[in-house]
Amino acid sequence: MIDNILTVAEVDGFSAMVNQAENIVVTCHVSPDGDAMGAVLAFSHYLWRKGKKATPVVPNIFPDFLKWMPGTEQVKIYDKHEEEVGELLKAADLFVCLDFNEPSRLLNMENAVMASDAPKMMIDHHLNPADFCKWVLSRHEMSSTCELLFKVLAQVDGVENMTREEATCLYTGMMTDTGCFAYNSNRSDIYYIVGQMLEKGIDKDKIYRNVFYNYSPNRLKLMGYLLYVKMQHFPEYRASLMTLTREEQKRFAHKKGDTEGIVNMPLQINQSILSVFLREDTERNVIRVSLRSMDDFPCNSMAAEFFNGGGHLNAAGGELSCPMDEAEQIVKNAMKKYSALLKKK
Repeated sequence: MIDNILTVAEVDGFSAMVNQAENIVVTCHVSPDGDAMGAVLAFSHYLWRKGKKATPVVPNIFPDFLKWMPGTEQVKIYDKHEEEVGELLKAADLFVCLDFNEPSRLLNMENAVMASDAPKMMIDHHLNPADFCKWVLSRHEMSSTCELLFKVLAQVDGVENMTREEATCLYTGMMTDTGCFAYNSNRSDIYYIVGQMLEKGIDKDKIYRNVFYNYSPNRLKLMGYLLYVKMQHFPEYRASLMTLTREEQKRFAHKKGDTEGIVNMPLQINQSILSVFLREDTERNVIRVSLRSMDDFPCNSMAAEFFNGGGHLNAAGGELSCPMDEAEQIVKNAMKKYSALLKKK
């Protein structure tokens, strides 16, 4: 059994907001990953099951390797259809905000969402949630927003009513946000939840194949290029750095999601503690920073101090507005600053 995560007052508040709403928008952060899409689609399926008019809306395109998920054909993409989606946002009488903790994470969609007087609900697992939602459930100790959402739906509606589609989406989010349960996943209740979802008929092996055996030849070539040509290893810091420019992305016909998970690969080097990946964004003039770590090295602290970001202990990210060579130097400065922790045995 899993413990209830909501107080009686929180259950009442959740139910009142959902029951009173007629046009619900379910959304997540920019550049949605598996946890964001899993949460958005699972919550949408729950609302559809309840007879609600709900629209899953994402700020920009999501990776091709998630397009198999049940319900993706209903997803509206703001950047592609700004006028059409903007009308949906204006008509919304409830926003469900999943897997992000501040409105800036909506990027170009932020102004349209925040201009609405409709109440907002947040379910998220990141630190320091901003005060922009009427109903907030923020638990940074959770492995993923999908784990947290499972607990919410189980409490307010009962596991027995959860559908296979909902469970499939939730499992996908939990799996991807823990590196296939390789980090942030040492609590026994995570595996109790997985067991409950298996009882719903999910095919966890097929979900894994759908996500990780769904790459193009160019993606594999890009992976080889990054590891063989671009990876810099710093044995004195037990750390690695990879970079990817826009020109290199064009060379390998890069698509959204093609670099997903690559930042984890240098951690396979013996005794490695930290991996950093710098990628020039193709939509904005910034460098996206991804950090992954082992054991108790605080990626989130490094991201906040050096990369205008944050996140979790072993998985964090940020952005830099500078040329790539300057970004590389910032990473090296960060490694030097955190050298005592990186060298710690």
